[in-house]
Amino acid sequence: MATDKELNDFLRTVDRRAFKRTAYVVRDDDAALDIVQDAMIKLAENYFDRPAAELPLLFQRILSNATMDYFRRQKTRRAVMTNMSEFEGGGDGDGDFDLLEILETQEGAMGALSAADEVSRAQILQRIETEVEQLPTRQREAFLLRYWEELDVAETASVMGCSEGSVKTHCSRAVHSLAKSLKAKGITL
Repeated sequence: MATDKELNDFLRTVDRRAFKRTAYVVRDDDAALDIVQDAMIKLAENYFDRPAAELPLLFQRILSNATMDYFRRQKTRRAVMTNMSEFEGGGDGDGDFDLLEILETQEGAMGALSAADEVSRAQILQRIETEVEQLPTRQREAFLLRYWEELDVAETASVMGCSEGSVKTHCSRAVHSLAKSLKAKGITL
């Protein structure tokens, strides 16, 4: 059974990444914040009696289900009532998070770079973020879980509710698509 401190520490460590991942999927910061908060509350209310080692997978599964519920609700709302404002320019305008923090320098801070290098790196990161956002939903979800959340194939399959083979297929397609589109823009990693 996880202690209150273990549960709080776990939630504190995953909140930012969970928000970013969800924001990429739903493309709405406010909705992403609501989804993550609901997932955290469900974890705390329903799974407080589970061992601390089970919390990461439980949370990812709850978050994934909450995200799918969001899309189901959106689909239902659109079917029931047509809101014309939803069809106007999708502008996500959320260029202020860093998807690929792994590209930071070894010291963990970008301050070691010259101003020109920092601008260049920021532009490359923005292009990469844009390309990740363009991936189909399941490919983007698999890609983010595997390479950002660093879950293994079995854990990713569990969170996504699909087979390990599907996870491998989604990840492979995402990587190839990203590599092709980034190469076309002159970015090689």
